[in-house]
Amino acid sequence: MLQTVSVCTAALAAVIVSMVSVYGGMVTYAPLRHAAGPRTSDEVVRWWPLLVYGPWMVASLSVLRAAFHQRRAVHSWSVILLFSTIAMTLCVAQAPRTFSDAAAAALPAVAALACFQQLVRQITLTRPPRQAAPRHRNVTAPPTITSG
Repeated sequence: MLQTVSVCTAALAAVIVSMVSVYGGMVTYAPLRHAAGPRTSDEVVRWWPLLVYGPWMVASLSVLRAAFHQRRAVHSWSVILLFSTIAMTLCVAQAPRTFSDAAAAALPAVAALACFQQLVRQITLTRPPRQAAPRHRNVTAPPTITSG
């Protein structure tokens, strides 16, 4: 029963993370396109947000895979943090120069990152810890010969 509730909670968290990420992407799509607009052709501007969220998504999938296999994913977390920071910076740069507007521009990237981190925590908590295999054989030291 407890395991079922735990898995259902993780599934609900996955749905919420998906909703927050999609909504965050919708909110940040225009500011990211605008950031590329003046220097880039219209055809490329349409796909510009993919340059930010593509690596974020691939790294997120790597983190999820690592979580399911109970492995660490330091490199993938670094990519997620880097591209979350890029998205947040580009959106804040396009926002009006007030604190509330800058905070609102930063919120989608921060919310998606926080929700994703919590989802990974849910996954790692619903999986029972695996038994660590010994790395080395337990070899007893040969008896020492003492001269006497």
